[in-house]
Amino acid sequence: MSSYFQRSKDLARTRKSLTESPPSSPSYTDKNYRHERLSRYDSTGESATEKALGRTSSYTRRETRLAALNRQEQESAAKDYKKMYTEALHENERLKSRLQDSKQELVKIRSQLEKVTQRQDRMSERSAVLESEKREKQVLEKKVSDMEEEVKVLTELKSDNQRLKDENGALIRVISKLSK
Repeated sequence: MSSYFQRSKDLARTRKSLTESPPSSPSYTDKNYRHERLSRYDSTGESATEKALGRTSSYTRRETRLAALNRQEQESAAKDYKKMYTEALHENERLKSRLQDSKQELVKIRSQLEKVTQRQDRMSERSAVLESEKREKQVLEKKVSDMEEEVKVLTELKSDNQRLKDENGALIRVISKLSK
């Protein structure tokens, strides 16, 4: 009797898996295997037809149990859908808040970036101004050195001019003495 109970458990498992899977046509080996199984006698001495009759009542019981399980699964699935819906709403709210936070952070970062670019622009302007000031300074230094050279030349010319004036005065005196 225990082997019959074990087989009925196995059949319940296979029956459940068959109801869950899509129907398919049995292969040739499956048909032969079932035929051999039905035609054999059990260790208890029951024939295959007697077993089949006994199984039909167990099949109907199993079918009612399966139907009850299916109803329970549908109800739990409906509850699961509600639960999943609420979870999805909570997740959406959480993601929306994260998105808002990210947007605010992006605005802050953009403002910081704008400040940095303005600083860099100022620095580049300053560096450009500094560069132009350096150039002007160099130009002015060159002018100063040129003017210093001119001043040296002018002082030399003044001294030469004074010397020539002195010589000219001396020559005029000599000529005036000679002409008297």
